[in-house]
Amino acid sequence: MPWMHPNPASDVAGETAAALAASSMAFRSSDPGYAETLLRNAIKAFQFADSYRGAYSDNSNIRDGACPFYCDFDGYQDELLWGAAWLRRASSDDTYLSYLQNNGKTLGADDNINEFGWDNKHAGLNVLVSKEVLEGNMYSLQSYKASADSFMCTLIPESSSSHIEYTPGGLIYKPGGSNLQHATTISFLLLAYANYLERSSQFVSCGNVNVGPQSLRQQAKRQVDYILGDNPMGLSYMVGYSDRYPQRIHHRGSSLPSVKDHPEFIACKEGSIYFNSSNPNPNVLVGAIVGGPSNDDSYDDNRDDFRKSEPTTYINAPFVGVLAYFAANPSFS
Repeated sequence: MPWMHPNPASDVAGETAAALAASSMAFRSSDPGYAETLLRNAIKAFQFADSYRGAYSDNSNIRDGACPFYCDFDGYQDELLWGAAWLRRASSDDTYLSYLQNNGKTLGADDNINEFGWDNKHAGLNVLVSKEVLEGNMYSLQSYKASADSFMCTLIPESSSSHIEYTPGGLIYKPGGSNLQHATTISFLLLAYANYLERSSQFVSCGNVNVGPQSLRQQAKRQVDYILGDNPMGLSYMVGYSDRYPQRIHHRGSSLPSVKDHPEFIACKEGSIYFNSSNPNPNVLVGAIVGGPSNDDSYDDNRDDFRKSEPTTYINAPFVGVLAYFAANPSFS
């Protein structure tokens, strides 16, 4: 039984362990000393996450500040597996292999939740762990690959198990706010899985249809093209990209005047006049991707409608990886 701790934070610590472990891989060749420091601290963060189990927002001392916007809604279990998966990848340590094998069922890996985002790591976890099955023949982790395959099949319109909603214009759509987070994270996973399949000369069997790497890449490229302007609105949802993009994004620094134009201090509530203005934002937040259109492809460009007009790091971050792939493979069409 894990020790009880007055201030558990398995979700935050597990995610931190994953980030540090992944970063250690990125720095391994250029700065091995720093990479070792990152890995050592990833191990410590994971030990804390696993030893003192609980969600950070269940702590009564911070719950009022964290919720409802930054509450842990999906539990901390996926972050424990996510941290272990990255530590396995970064260290090749069999301890983490055993952890994934032994804790998959108890920590909900088989729940097969088709989502990947700041609060839910399931789909990303399954894709990441599948690399060991596809490229390393690690069949003890087969259940993770089965879940990843199932997720991919839900995205393929020709598949009998397809059930992800698309807008009429072809954008992946999930109800709730900041929809483009789903389009960008899923595109990233499509490309990652396509690479694993290609390197192992395999495909995904979706009942009535076999799906190969090129098909998955086409799905991702369709999302990229939509986000960058190939959509019914003819609007790029990346601010500052192309001729038409959202002008009234829900972002304080973008909507307030610059310090050059308004050197006087603007107190918190004094920003309301700019928030309520119908004028375009004076500062263009180049590269930011907003929450995106409705399920009928419409977009009102309204600062007040934050679910559509707010840019977030968790929308942008996975898109960087997606764009990096297509920039490196310009011949892909």
